[in-house]
Amino acid sequence: MALLACLLVEMGDRCQVLTLALSVRYRKTAPLIAGIVAAAFANAILSAVAGGLLSKMIGPDARTLLLGLALLFGAVGLFMPVKRPDLLSGWRIGPFLTGGLGLFILAFGNSAQFLTVAIAARADNPVLTAIGAGIGMAIAWVPVVLLKSQFFIALPLRWIRRVGGGVLLVIGTIMGLSALGLL
Repeated sequence: MALLACLLVEMGDRCQVLTLALSVRYRKTAPLIAGIVAAAFANAILSAVAGGLLSKMIGPDARTLLLGLALLFGAVGLFMPVKRPDLLSGWRIGPFLTGGLGLFILAFGNSAQFLTVAIAARADNPVLTAIGAGIGMAIAWVPVVLLKSQFFIALPLRWIRRVGGGVLLVIGTIMGLSALGLL
């Protein structure tokens, strides 16, 4: 679940826009991809650890409600217009560190991170949640480095975001109502 949820909420999001800017700026793709993957997994691991710790503090209905809310916030994020991120043009630390730190910071607190926390809090195995979330984010970001602007041309991102937002909205609403005993 974490893989698909993180992949979906990252489609057309600010992290992909930053990834495109960095892929145009840096000719060496291998260190940039390595930094991107490191950022994705660092973010996923941090989020899954937080979710695993949180799961011990709250009950099952609260965990379900948390996941429902995370899905609803993910849906809202997919419906919102994407703001242009800082393109890190002043950063002079190379493709690995710029990509890794830049994306880690930008992804901190976004929908994918909130979803990862909520999924890990509800899941039996936060390690698998971290792996899935990291793969989902990496799958969303790495093709942008390889395809550059063709990525945005080839995929119907507007429709992916709208349909994905609708799906997350329905699932999040059902989970939230169920957690509150209203369904």
